[in-house]
Amino acid sequence: MSENPYQSPDADITTEDNQQRVYAGFWIRVGASIIDTILIMIVTWPVLIGIYGDDYYNAETMVKGTWDIIISYIFPALVIIMFWIYRSATPGKMLLNIKIIDDKTGAALTKGQSVGRYFGYFVSMIPLFLGMIWVAFDKKKQGWHDKLAGTVCVRNK
Repeated sequence: MSENPYQSPDADITTEDNQQRVYAGFWIRVGASIIDTILIMIVTWPVLIGIYGDDYYNAETMVKGTWDIIISYIFPALVIIMFWIYRSATPGKMLLNIKIIDDKTGAALTKGQSVGRYFGYFVSMIPLFLGMIWVAFDKKKQGWHDKLAGTVCVRNK
């Protein structure tokens, strides 16, 4: 593939199976993440306020109880992993025509890749979100969580 000064940073890449891939870049993935966060908040906030009351967000403790752990941490993790397994994308990615695929085969993620990618988020976040920011500079637009799970985010055509 020749260098083209007019080509976007999300350039087409030809894979072994001769399919063109357009990798989803940093900003569109940020947009998808914002959409997903808003959707999760729409679902979880009313439930948390219903259980813990209006002072839920003013409390000094980080975790308010068992239901807080289930609703704020376990539920979103399960929903995200299930979307990756069954739809190859979260709602935010679907709205922006992005899907997550296996880097080598181009197939949908396996259950193991989905779980590994989710836990890879924590590795990506620990050093000041460097693993997430890595997407902006990587040739295949992979964050550390993508590299750990062997996945890439591509634009649907």
